[in-house]
Amino acid sequence: MLDPVLARIDEDLPQALERLTEFLAIPSISTDPAHDAQVDRAADWLAADLASIGFAAEKHATPGHPMVVAHGMAPEGGRGPHLLFYGHYDVQPVDPLELWDHDPFDPRVEDHGGKTLIRGRGASDDKGQLMTFVEACRAWKAVHGSLPLQLSFLFEGEEESGSPSLVPYMEGNANALKADLALICDTAMVAPGVPSIASQLRGMLKDEFTLKGPAMDLHSGHYGGPAINPLREISRIITSFHDVTGRVAVAGFYDAVDEVPPDLLRQWQASGFDEADYLANAGLTQAHGEEGYSALVQQWARPTLEINGLWGGYQGAGTKTVIPAEAHCKLTCRLVGGMDPADIRAKLRTHVEAQLKPDLSVEWNQDLDGSPASVMNTDRPEFEKARQALSAEWNREAVLSGMGGSIPIAGFFKTVLDMDAMLIGFANEDDRIHSPNEKYDLDSFHKGIRSWARVLAALAG
Repeated sequence: MLDPVLARIDEDLPQALERLTEFLAIPSISTDPAHDAQVDRAADWLAADLASIGFAAEKHATPGHPMVVAHGMAPEGGRGPHLLFYGHYDVQPVDPLELWDHDPFDPRVEDHGGKTLIRGRGASDDKGQLMTFVEACRAWKAVHGSLPLQLSFLFEGEEESGSPSLVPYMEGNANALKADLALICDTAMVAPGVPSIASQLRGMLKDEFTLKGPAMDLHSGHYGGPAINPLREISRIITSFHDVTGRVAVAGFYDAVDEVPPDLLRQWQASGFDEADYLANAGLTQAHGEEGYSALVQQWARPTLEINGLWGGYQGAGTKTVIPAEAHCKLTCRLVGGMDPADIRAKLRTHVEAQLKPDLSVEWNQDLDGSPASVMNTDRPEFEKARQALSAEWNREAVLSGMGGSIPIAGFFKTVLDMDAMLIGFANEDDRIHSPNEKYDLDSFHKGIRSWARVLAALAG
C-alpha cells in the first residue's frame, strides 16, 4: 500500500509546492492586530484545503484567532491508533523588513549553495512543516480513497503570540479532540539529513523586575557618591546570578535537575551534530555555558538563566548627567527535568531580594507565566515504529533528540487531554526562523511528506 503513495508524492511535488507558496503568501502575523483579517484568511485557506481532500473541516471562533479542526474516519477494519495532528498557521512579524532579500510574503524558490529552498516568512515555522503532513494525507487519499487510520487535525492561529485561547479551547472541546496520540511537526532535525524524534523539551519561566532607588532622577554632581545608583546595583545583582564556571548560582536552582542517562547521551553523541557549525551559524567560536557540558547537552538538557533586556536612565543622544531612579531587567529561564516554574520563580526572587541594600526596593511583574519541561513517553511502541519509518526514508538511523526550545502544546496535550505527544520535524538549524530571510529546504519539504506517509503506514500496521 505504501509504494504507490510515495510515487504519488513524488509526482505531485510541483503542485504541493504551489499550494505551499499560496499559503505562505498570506501574512498571518498573529501578534499584530493590523493582520487579523489575514490570520482569518489563513484559517479559511486551511479549512478549505482540508475539505478538498475529504476531511470534515471547520473554523472555530475563539476570543482570539480561530482554530481549524478537521476529522477523517478510520478505514473499514483499520487497527491503528486515532491520531491528532497539531500545527500552527500563524507566523512571526517580519521586522526588520530591510534585511529581507525580497518581500517576506512573496515566497520564492531559490538555489542556494547547491540546495533548492523556498524562502518566505513561515516557510519553516510552521507552514512548511504543517503542510508536509497535509500533503502526505492528500497522497494517501488520492491513491487509496482513505487514510490507513483515524486522523484528526488541530491547527492554531496564536502560537506565535502566546496561545491565549489554546487551553480554554482544548478544555471546552476535549471530547472532540481526544485521540490516542498527538503528532506535532514544529521541530528541527539534530543535523542536516538526520531524522529526529524529540524526546524532551525544555520548559520556560519568564520574569521581570524593577529596582527602585532615589525618589527621582538625581543630578550626578549633587548626589554622585552619596546616592545609590539602581543601574549599578542591578548590574551587581545580575552578575551574582552565575559563578565563574557558568553555573547558575541561585540557591536550589538545580534541585530537580538530573544528568542525561548514559545510553541517551551516547545516542546524542552519535547523532551527527556538528558543534563547530552550530556555533558558527551564530557567529560564535566556542560554547559559553556550564563548563563540563557540550554545546548539545547545554542546549537540550541543562537549565539556563538568561538576561533578555536591561535598561534604565537616559537613552537619548548625547549625555544627561543623572543618577536614575529606576533600573529594569527582563529575564527567562529554560527549565529541564522536574523543575517547577513556580518553585524556580520563588528561588530567583529570594536571591534578588537578598541582594538589596538600604534605600533599594524591588518591584516584580506579576503577569508573567511559565511552563515545565516536557519528557515524551518514548516507551510507547509508536515511537519505535516511527523511528524505523524515518530511518527507512532518510537512509540514516533516526535518533531520539532533545530540544532547547519550548513547545507548550506538548505539555498541554498531557495535562488537558491526557494524551502523549510525538514530535517529528524536518527543519534545519539554518532555516532562520523568527529572522529575516526564513527558508525551508525543498529536501525537507519533499522527504518530510514521504516521511509522514511512511509513519502513517507504520502506525497503522
